[in-house]
Amino acid sequence: MTRTLRAARAGVVLWALSCLVSGCGIRATTVPVDVGPAPSRVSCDTPVPQTGVQGFRATVELVCGSQLVGVERVVPVPEKKPVSDPVVLVAEALLEALEREPPGEERDAGFTTAVPEGLTVAPVRAGDPAGTIRLSRKPEDLPPVALSQVVCTLAGSEAVSAGPGPVVLGGPDADPPRAWECTEAVRSRPESVPTLGELVRPTASPSPS
Repeated sequence: MTRTLRAARAGVVLWALSCLVSGCGIRATTVPVDVGPAPSRVSCDTPVPQTGVQGFRATVELVCGSQLVGVERVVPVPEKKPVSDPVVLVAEALLEALEREPPGEERDAGFTTAVPEGLTVAPVRAGDPAGTIRLSRKPEDLPPVALSQVVCTLAGSEAVSAGPGPVVLGGPDADPPRAWECTEAVRSRPESVPTLGELVRPTASPSPS
C-alpha cells in the first residue's frame, strides 16, 4: 500500500470521527422507545358504608397504595359461632372481614388485603393477660402486611381494645403473648412491622386462700 493511499484512508477515518462528534450537518432522528404503560394511580377513596346490612360498624384496615387505609364497614356477626365472649366474637368478625376480598367498588379504588383465609381466633390460655387475642396461626408467621392489618384493625375496635395502646396477640400454642402497636410508621409502611412484638408477662395465678 502506497503512502498516498494510506494517507487518504486516514483522512477518511478522521472525517468520519469528526462527523460523529459534530454531526456534519446530518439531522438526528427521534426513535420512539416503548417503555410500557405508565403506572396507574389508585384513588384510595373510601366508599360510603352499605346500609341495610345486619352487623356492627367498624373500621377495617385495608392496603391501598402500599399503605394501610381505614375503610368503614358494617361487619356482619359470624354465624353458627357459639361464643359467649363478645370480645372474641367481634375479633372473629373483624378477621373474617379482613380475609374477604374487597367488593368491586373498593377494588376499583385500589384496595386489597393480604390477610390469608382461614385465620380465626383461638382459645386463650390460663395466665394470658387481660385482652389477649390468640390466633389460629402465630402472629409472627403471618405476612408482615397481614400482621399490620390485623394489629391496626383490632387496635381501632373499641370492643376489642381497651383504649389507645398495644394489641396483645398470641398463637395457638403455649408461647407467651406479645404486644404490637399500630403506629404511623406501621400504617405508612406496613411491611416494616416488627416480626416479634414485645413480650408480655403472663398474669399471675391467684394464690390459694
